[in-house]
Amino acid sequence: PGMAGGFLLEIRRGTQSALLVIRYEADLPSSPLDVSVAADCLEVRSGGSCEAAALPVEVRLAPSSCRGLRRLPGDGLHLRMRLRRPPPPSADLVFTLRESLKPRKNYVFYCQSCGDIIVKDRKFLRVLPLPSENWSALVDEWCCHPNPFARSTLHPQHDDCFLGDTFFLLNSANESHKSKENTRVICKRCKTMLGETVSSDTVKYYVTEVIIRPSEGSFSPTPRSQFVQSVVAQCLVELSSAKSTFRFTVKGDNGKIYILIWLLNSDTLLVESLGSSSSHSVFTLFGDIFMPSSGPLGTWNAVKVLYQPCIKSRNKDLADAWENDIGVHPLKFPSETCLELLLILGLSTISLPPSLRYMNSFQVRNSCY
Repeated sequence: PGMAGGFLLEIRRGTQSALLVIRYEADLPSSPLDVSVAADCLEVRSGGSCEAAALPVEVRLAPSSCRGLRRLPGDGLHLRMRLRRPPPPSADLVFTLRESLKPRKNYVFYCQSCGDIIVKDRKFLRVLPLPSENWSALVDEWCCHPNPFARSTLHPQHDDCFLGDTFFLLNSANESHKSKENTRVICKRCKTMLGETVSSDTVKYYVTEVIIRPSEGSFSPTPRSQFVQSVVAQCLVELSSAKSTFRFTVKGDNGKIYILIWLLNSDTLLVESLGSSSSHSVFTLFGDIFMPSSGPLGTWNAVKVLYQPCIKSRNKDLADAWENDIGVHPLKFPSETCLELLLILGLSTISLPPSLRYMNSFQVRNSCY
């Protein structure tokens, strides 16, 4: 029972500070617990047992800055310290959908859930970002005469791909591999909703439902939970950088709000030692269903968010206020994916130490990408 169960190191790149949480298998070790912090490693000794892990090459701690050592029941030991690590270029933190598609290259669209080919060997002459959803309303502020675009819609031609915040618009006039239930586009093999029809020759595919690969490449499956959290985190990073927006409503294709998300920061680096197999069951940050196994030490870029669930009329007043706030950006996904995302958020929150799960009535979540 005196054996340490591993550690969780949460690093804020922007502030050059770190929070170290050391958890052990029992609430109180049966023998004294010695914690050694060096510039490049951490070591925890209890009795005759030792748990040690080297830190990633880019992370260097400042042992002399250690402060605030305290033990919290159910959490373990908390310790704050400074670190020496130059902040990465901002370009490393910003993801754009445009990076996954280039003009004049052949691409294959796969169903992310089952790997079935949805769009085969398409070459786009133009890959263009769409304006924000409220662009038409803003035209009234620009023009001194009636809106000239009031009856215009943006539909891609056969060689076009238009990019929205959470979707791709493609011309589907020559596509036969799609199954429709009303306006929903359904994968024939696994019956997953991939998108929806916008017009007779335009289809919208959601970024959480498809994987795009060059035609000469190959498809490799990604665990669903890992894929969803990664794509959503990347969307939050991109939108917050491009539009200085930090609050988001997650809506389903039925128009209902499922989640309220408040982005705290996008410059977090998480380092986790899983410790022994028995300590893994105490709590682990992601578990096998969220992140691939990386041995005794895992390192991930992450965004830290606060969130509130809105299903079954929970937080209805707050959701109504956010929906009418121009500073809140809506994100639309299939309703089933919104429920998946809510489950991922909830499971991640309960895997955190109890003292780190809530902030100002919001639940806390670290989403890796």
